Amino acid sequence: MPVKSPTRGNRSPHYFVHVGCFTAEQRGGRGDGIHVYRMDAATGAWRHRQHLGGLVNPSWLLANRAGTRLYALHADEGYATSYTIDPATGKIAPLNRAATGGRNGVSARLDPTERFLIVANYSSGSVAVLPVAADGSLADAVQLVALPGEARARHRGGHQGQSHPHDIVLDPSGRFVVVPDKGIDRVFVFRFDARRGRLAPAGKGYVDARCGAGPRHAAFHPALPVAWVLNELDGTVTTYDWNPRRGTLSPVEVSMTLPGDFTGDNQTSEIAFAASSSTLYVSNRGHDSIALFRVNRTTGRLTPTGWAPTGG
Repeated sequence: MPVKSPTRGNRSPHYFVHVGCFTAEQRGGRGDGIHVYRMDAATGAWRHRQHLGGLVNPSWLLANRAGTRLYALHADEGYATSYTIDPATGKIAPLNRAATGGRNGVSARLDPTERFLIVANYSSGSVAVLPVAADGSLADAVQLVALPGEARARHRGGHQGQSHPHDIVLDPSGRFVVVPDKGIDRVFVFRFDARRGRLAPAGKGYVDARCGAGPRHAAFHPALPVAWVLNELDGTVTTYDWNPRRGTLSPVEVSMTLPGDFTGDNQTSEIAFAASSSTLYVSNRGHDSIALFRVNRTTGRLTPTGWAPTGG
């Protein structure tokens, strides 16, 4: 997770990168906490700056806009932690920890005011809202929303069968929160009241994905009323028309993330949109590639343009 640092004088531009990991034996963890690196923006070279140990599975990290606070979710645990970031060195120092009201936080976002942290609790099927104090520290969850629904008629054993929210994404206005639920093949949409720090269903509250798709992560186009949801289990991306007034998603097309001649097992993981090149990127685990799609600048529809090997 890169945090861009200020550049002074003739020093080369650089980023501070904070890296979390799995540490627990049951996760097959080989990590040992959070590491901080300085990355040279010109050469891409990394230099280690700090190791903060004694942490259990700090597997999801995010920073505030100013790059002065870091937040971590801890896989299989029921809390989030907060840290200060030294802007000059990138080094972190613990602030506190707070209860998320559920287990196995896998994704979180700060609301536009940065007064609340919204967390997806994967194992317990809920979304939590945690207040953020002026100094960046967290308070225990003030709202916990269970995600309604049952296992679909056709679903993937071991991955599905109950609610498993896997991502927290804010729309470009910051007024709506989209939550792909891998476990019950739904994408939930909430209105977010930034004054009170409360979530409420937008309209019907969700849109169903195809059985066994496994919605995992989502991304919005910053200018067009379009969103994309990456489906982990069937290797597809669903393009949705987005109604920014009502907060509703309407599916319009499904695109495969794999070349037609690939016959192995695969699961997708991450999705990201680069507005500068109008390119959507999707990572494949199994095909071990990044799938590239050209995004139509008028409609937001996708055209596959190739696959770049990840090298691992």
